[in-house]
Amino acid sequence: CTLAKAPDGTFCGPERGCDAADVCLDGACQRRDPPDNFTCAPVRVELRGEANPVPDCFTPVACHTATFDVTTETCVETQEPDGTACDPGNACIQGAMCTAGRCKGTERVCDDGNACTTDVCNPLDGCTSVPAPPCPGDGKCQVGACDPKVGCTLAKAPDGTFCGPERGCDAADVCLDGACQRRDPPDNFTCAPASPCQGPGKCKGAVCERPAATAVVPDWTYDAASNGEALHDLLVGPTGDVTLVGFFVPALLDAAGPVPVRASVSGRRCMLWNDRLLCMDLPLSGQVSLLDRVTGSPRWTFDLATARPDFAQGLTTLFMARLGVMQPDRLAALFEAYPAGTSRDTLCRQYFLVVLDAFGGMVSAQALQDPLLAECNHPHPYGVASDAVGDLYVAFGQTQNVGAPLYPGAPTLLMAFSQDGVPRWRKTEAFAAGELAIVNGILLNERSTQALRTQDGQPVGSQTFPRGLGRAVATSAHVIPSPSEDDTVGEWRLEGYALPGLTPSWTYGFQGWPGPVAPEVRLASWTTWPGQPPETVVLGTGMDAKGPVLFAVSAKDGSEVFQCPVSNAATPAQFLELGPDSVVMMDGATTCGECDPPYAYSQARFRRFPIPGLKPAEEPWPGTFGGPGHDHHEDPVRGR
Repeated sequence: CTLAKAPDGTFCGPERGCDAADVCLDGACQRRDPPDNFTCAPVRVELRGEANPVPDCFTPVACHTATFDVTTETCVETQEPDGTACDPGNACIQGAMCTAGRCKGTERVCDDGNACTTDVCNPLDGCTSVPAPPCPGDGKCQVGACDPKVGCTLAKAPDGTFCGPERGCDAADVCLDGACQRRDPPDNFTCAPASPCQGPGKCKGAVCERPAATAVVPDWTYDAASNGEALHDLLVGPTGDVTLVGFFVPALLDAAGPVPVRASVSGRRCMLWNDRLLCMDLPLSGQVSLLDRVTGSPRWTFDLATARPDFAQGLTTLFMARLGVMQPDRLAALFEAYPAGTSRDTLCRQYFLVVLDAFGGMVSAQALQDPLLAECNHPHPYGVASDAVGDLYVAFGQTQNVGAPLYPGAPTLLMAFSQDGVPRWRKTEAFAAGELAIVNGILLNERSTQALRTQDGQPVGSQTFPRGLGRAVATSAHVIPSPSEDDTVGEWRLEGYALPGLTPSWTYGFQGWPGPVAPEVRLASWTTWPGQPPETVVLGTGMDAKGPVLFAVSAKDGSEVFQCPVSNAATPAQFLELGPDSVVMMDGATTCGECDPPYAYSQARFRRFPIPGLKPAEEPWPGTFGGPGHDHHEDPVRGR
């Protein structure tokens, strides 16, 4: 910087009249008598200012701040410095601090001092204990037992427990004093296990005689049609409480209990999360609420338009599309909207993916972008699932019709995200979109014949299935597609494919059944023989020559476990859920089950059948939305 002389005549002091003025002359300030035509009046420029308040910015995600930049007049999101204390949204995380923009801490250790319980931490309620899985035996005559001080031990199996391949009434391999021996069983020896509808078989000479099977009978029935209610979905809580849900109608809580509770506001598509009800568009569209399972009181409500007004700006309508449980403290909430400048009858859509913690706090939020989603053919997320590490998978497809229920078309856009909502991969497949299932790093789409890797979406080997997978279920050892009809022999069958190669492992034929066999199956835990550990069975319904039947087939080898007639039904169950010692079935729905939302606006009938000893299996993949093909339970993972 340098200095230069100001122009002569520049005012430089307080005197500015026409008799005397302080002016610059040759770089110095001097008082002079100005000549005629000297500019004596100052030029006045009026400046006006208006103070505007700094606008509020959108709610930042964990370990981020959002501040208004007055220069660009936009909200800018920045990461908190590493080491900043943060709220993890999880009562089981201690000492949480920001690390690279994520809130991380150490897991809370729970220990009740009892080796026969599994100590778990609920992210909302803290430490709790549940019964530990049954202790393993030696597979023959030593059964697992548990000592609260030392844990699993072995004990002698009850005398008469089968222990080998021979199980007839002339010769049987049975346990005697803890050892497996072959004996000629006496009369009245139990040669066949009891089932829910049939007493145990007893030896009479060389013949194993069984009593005739009787139909299973419900101990509770609720007919929504008789009350004019559009209820067509159900879920069963861990204690057996039943919740009935419809499409934008108030849910009926503890419907099978002595005093059912009607929700005060309407919502739709509820599921279980952290022992509570998680419902979409409740109490208003664009919101998701976590409710007490008995009273319906909200623990929290998340509203996307309030949390992210920048997302909602200009949108015609904002509502929820799907939910997906990823972890006990990670929930995927997928919001749908009509884009700005469109009316409610538009087929254009815009989607936002928000990951929430257990307390409804945002972990991440993003607008989803893809050429397929930009097409105005009502792209819709027909499948949502998560895997064991909490990664999320979504299947989008175009819609072939206008208005609910929606029918998917092809192609399918598959999108994969981490448990914090970070995009991992995406790809487009030729098949139509549908519900998803995941097991052991394998992604299954109900309308595909090809399994994909969750790692990168690439095909798993060259193995393909002979037909679409349908509403597949999976154990750690087998994938079991929906029952299907083999047109070549005119027989319905259920098939198991061994993991990891997905090679055919077993086939169960529904011999003599005219069908249909319902596509909805569930995995259940069932103790076939007293004294032996429970096994995982595939539970479903179908039509034999006499009428509806509840069946169970071993998930390990496809052997028949039981068949029980179902009383007072004209069709197989359209939907079923398992509770402790019970199965709840739905029938009477009048719209499709392979669309979305399934059975919308139907007025269905619900019935609970007591099945002592039946439990929901711990085998299925964790955390799918619910709805057909995906149970509404948080399948417990106890050290698996």
